[in-house]
Amino acid sequence: MEHTINWFACMSFSARLIALRKEKGLTQQGLADATHIHVQQIKRYEAGTSEPSAEALRKIARAFSISTDWLLFEDGERGPSDDLRLQFEAVSHMPEEERHIVKALLEGMILKYQTKQMVNNLSS
Repeated sequence: MEHTINWFACMSFSARLIALRKEKGLTQQGLADATHIHVQQIKRYEAGTSEPSAEALRKIARAFSISTDWLLFEDGERGPSDDLRLQFEAVSHMPEEERHIVKALLEGMILKYQTKQMVNNLSS
């Protein structure tokens, strides 16, 4: 499926939904049955005339065993840069206690940055 995911990377939500549904061999009614979303609503999503709610996205993602992020965002649009991705991968292999320390450090740095930005905005 990795090759398929790359192919979908630059598609709109409606185009991804159509392609995924067809890849799984589902009709619009079949997708409606699998997601418990009315078939008319599936048709609107595929036509691009309606955007799904968060709950509808969850149902669609579950039906296809994919993430909601994958449905909504293009490849690389959301997530860390390659260098941070490698660091996060290294952290994921650490013992749980060390992962908690890294997480606390990151949260502290993020708070420090956000506070600095707010102070700068107030003084501007």
